[in-house]
Amino acid sequence: MSINACLAALTIFITGCASVSGQRAPDEGRHESAPEPGRNGKEHPVVVEKAATPLDLTVQDMKGNDVLMSRYRGKVVMIVNVASKCGFTNQYGDLQRLHERYAADGLAILGFPANNFLWQEPGTNDRIMRFCSTTYGVTFDMFAKVSVKGRKQCDLYRWLTSKTANPAFGGEIKWNFTKFLLDRTGKVIGRFEPRTRPDDPAVISAIEAALGSPG
Repeated sequence: MSINACLAALTIFITGCASVSGQRAPDEGRHESAPEPGRNGKEHPVVVEKAATPLDLTVQDMKGNDVLMSRYRGKVVMIVNVASKCGFTNQYGDLQRLHERYAADGLAILGFPANNFLWQEPGTNDRIMRFCSTTYGVTFDMFAKVSVKGRKQCDLYRWLTSKTANPAFGGEIKWNFTKFLLDRTGKVIGRFEPRTRPDDPAVISAIEAALGSPG
């Protein structure tokens, strides 16, 4: 075989090896993952982009059952991302006192555990619920653990943080115990950052004003 022929054959061989080594197996790098929190692996009645308010969405309870947020229509709603090992965890007590004080007037507090910030909510749903009940006597509604930011962000927080859906109060969640307040129609009327406690006068004033509105 001539030198030119040998070089041509060698070039073909090297090119072929590089091509094979650069290929990825069909399933390489792909992993089946559990359904994202708040999705339950099902199509929701209303997709996030078409939801007029958070009350058009679907979430999951602590047992993994779908809950239509529309059940809270007609109430003033406070949505809070909570965590058990955070410097703000004692706000659970404030939230429970708000629940006891205003639930009869139409306030609904909804807690959504999330592990997005320094892994401060590592527990399972059952463990979280036991902690809330035994440590703070929580009786307001708690929901399945979700992600409030990033690739696995749940539908509810995708809506709440969207500057398109929620222009007045959207924006990334900065830490645990961020509070969104909704009026009786589901419109977001307030956002309070973690350092603003649930019993802060500004929060109380906003709640009482909303409860006084017929909706």
